[in-house]
Amino acid sequence: MSTINIRPEQSPYHPFRDIVFIDIETVPSFEKFDALPENLQQLWTVKAAQLKLAEDLSAAEAYEDRAGIYAEFGKVVVIAIGIMHFDEDLGYQLKVKSLAHDDEKILLETFCTQLKKPFFKNIRLCGHNGKEFDFPFLCRRILINQLPLPAQLNMAGKKPWENTHVDTMQLWKFGDYKSYTSLNLLAAVFGVPTSKDDIDGSEVSTVYYEEKNLERIAKYCRKDVIVTAQVYFRMQGLPTMPNVQITEV
Repeated sequence: MSTINIRPEQSPYHPFRDIVFIDIETVPSFEKFDALPENLQQLWTVKAAQLKLAEDLSAAEAYEDRAGIYAEFGKVVVIAIGIMHFDEDLGYQLKVKSLAHDDEKILLETFCTQLKKPFFKNIRLCGHNGKEFDFPFLCRRILINQLPLPAQLNMAGKKPWENTHVDTMQLWKFGDYKSYTSLNLLAAVFGVPTSKDDIDGSEVSTVYYEEKNLERIAKYCRKDVIVTAQVYFRMQGLPTMPNVQITEV
């Protein structure tokens, strides 16, 4: 398969210029409900009662199953970043790295330091369902950890057209707000190899707390970034990137 070597200036609206693909993995802040501070146990019990769960779960069971997706009760353990750049000979190249740490504050400090580098000054973050999950989750956890919000994430007070974030799920909706489309489904319809060949999001907490295998989660997160980038390419009417144009660092 030939490389994708469309130059940035050949695109009328530069769909890949300054794009940084991102994905996060989250888990409950504590392994078990009983380890939560008492006031948070009470607050989770109230929240769990409000959740529309298919199963009749206790507060403790619901905590293990769902707490990781709520920033007030979860934490970030991995952030994967995919950076696109153009090479005169090789075309577009995607470099993917992951940041992972058991100490969430250290992880978020490292991520925020990355965003302070000159390269990241005017970037557009791109994620799948990023506007409803990844970006707000990161903002909330950054504030909970008493860190300053990076300019690239701070959308408070900005007008809708000033929000430069890109969301492949929102792009796919084309104004239709009735349903959620998973990254796995989009990958399937676009013929992109899935990232779900090892674990999926529902297993991250188990891998983290029981297997204690943070690297396995980081690898899965990097794959999600690659899939998001490939889906974004297909949305621009382009073929997927050959593996030789993708590097995990």
